[in-house]
Amino acid sequence: MLSYAIQFPCFQSLSYIRHNRCTCFCVLDDLPSGSSLTTKELQQNWREVKRNDRPVRLLFEIPSSRIVEQALSKYVVYQVVVMRSGSFDSRRVSVERRYSDFSRFHHQLLEEFGEELEEVLLPRKLLTGNFNPDNIQERRLALQDYLAKLYSTRCVRHSHHFPAFFTESEQRRGHSLIRAGQFRAAVEQLQTVLEIQEKLLPWQKPTLVVPTLAALAVGHRDLDDPEQAFGCAHKALPPVRRYGLKQYRAALLELLVDLGYQLGRPVAQMQEELTALRDAERGEAYCRSLKELVIQEFL
Repeated sequence: MLSYAIQFPCFQSLSYIRHNRCTCFCVLDDLPSGSSLTTKELQQNWREVKRNDRPVRLLFEIPSSRIVEQALSKYVVYQVVVMRSGSFDSRRVSVERRYSDFSRFHHQLLEEFGEELEEVLLPRKLLTGNFNPDNIQERRLALQDYLAKLYSTRCVRHSHHFPAFFTESEQRRGHSLIRAGQFRAAVEQLQTVLEIQEKLLPWQKPTLVVPTLAALAVGHRDLDDPEQAFGCAHKALPPVRRYGLKQYRAALLELLVDLGYQLGRPVAQMQEELTALRDAERGEAYCRSLKELVIQEFL
């Protein structure tokens, strides 16, 4: 019996994934370049690829809640866990939200999308018994289902309101900590924001993470961690270039060039880009440092 070998001189295998209405190609590294596989081996490899490739979607869980008592108020906060399914992400990141946060979020969505949310109902507000354990448990599960239904609504998961609900409070707090000079606390807060935003990126513009990465770069630099600062700034630069965020571009390049010299990285190309940008764009808006931009965000 003859066995036929198929040569792959310069290509890696591609898997074709269909998820909802989106189609994409993923490059796999399981086949080495120049490998020679029989038809049977290729079929086995393809079956393994299909088993491993799972559609990516967001999962929400509200595993716990707690009662907060302050001098003039008492309320319940819910721990909201955000995960991405599939083989791409297994880290659980969480934030805390009150029922009033959910209510404000829902009204923002209704103002923008109206009839498209007719079948997505926010759990009703309780007039009494807000701190009854059974009521808290019932509302916790209801809010979890509510988030799942929102995510299943295409216009919502692509809306700017969606990531704002999960990150805006923490992002404002992180920027406030930077303004106060509390850089370590700011970095910890903003790292949580970044992890959630990265989970949401398949349904949002890549520019979503730019303010967070810029703030992290500033925080790490002021903590004398140039390696981390360089990494965050370098990660922010591609979406800034692609989407023309001029207020960030020169500031990021300036920081990268400075840190690059400090770390012994090649910076000639970035230096040329920065010089050309300064020659082309002269004005106060494009001459501020990255730290100045970060400090003025979310004021």
